[in-house]
Amino acid sequence: MMDSVKYFKKAAFTALAITAIGLTSCSKKTPEGGPVYVPPVAVTPVDKGWVFDTTPAWSDEFTNVGAPLTSNWDYDTGGSGWGNNELEYYTNTTNNASVANGILSITAKKESMGGMNYTSSRMVTRGKLDALYGRFEIKAKLPSGRGTWPAIWMLPTERAYGDWPKSGEIDIMEHVGYDQGNVHFSTHTEAYYFKINTQKTITKKIDDASTAFHVYRVDWTPYAVRGYYDDVKVFEFANEGTGYKAWPFDKKFHLLLNVAVGGDWGGAQGIDDSIWPQKMEVDYVRYYKMIEK
Repeated sequence: MMDSVKYFKKAAFTALAITAIGLTSCSKKTPEGGPVYVPPVAVTPVDKGWVFDTTPAWSDEFTNVGAPLTSNWDYDTGGSGWGNNELEYYTNTTNNASVANGILSITAKKESMGGMNYTSSRMVTRGKLDALYGRFEIKAKLPSGRGTWPAIWMLPTERAYGDWPKSGEIDIMEHVGYDQGNVHFSTHTEAYYFKINTQKTITKKIDDASTAFHVYRVDWTPYAVRGYYDDVKVFEFANEGTGYKAWPFDKKFHLLLNVAVGGDWGGAQGIDDSIWPQKMEVDYVRYYKMIEK
């Protein structure tokens, strides 16, 4: 049995040590009077009101002509179905991704390649822009027609927590052509994703999404993923402080731009073969760093 002075000194030291690592716990006495360890409880993250630089740290204004800049973009290529039973073959040529008159065009076409009946492009900033937190802003005009499935989205560069969805996904904009007036913002994690119908998502009505340019944006901080369409907040998913299964968004992510054809969602009501080619046009892509606090 320790004396009371030693016991309280030890209890005070333990409390200070736990506080220093941002966790809380309590201690109890055993019948013999010694302390019993109680597992700590994670502290819910606090929103520090982070803001972002006003000048982009990375951007593409698409002022060149021809192929997208190799300094900014790489490509995912092939026709594997991409986990969604999609019907396009992604290329890395100007046949499907090209720049002219200040606009990037990602064009899906009805043509055979690699055993698939359509071609398109899936552009990525992996290895060119891999960022932890910040603001991603994209001004785009979407394709239309049954069977189109354009997306502006983000994936983890290193997959530190495992394969999809364990390491997370952020969908800044998704659209399916058979549901013309609606645009979607979503996040997917091991705890919250669409295959178990727990995804965090919103649907926003944008009637002219395919006839006018709109600004699609994510503000990503340690506290939350927030989505904005034309500078109006439409989505928020806050860090619950329960670990990576709910919040894997503490690792570097990169940006993807693509137009899929068909697939589980895009082709849910079939494909209209009279509409091709279809394209997503992008006026600019800008990334602003988060200012640390």
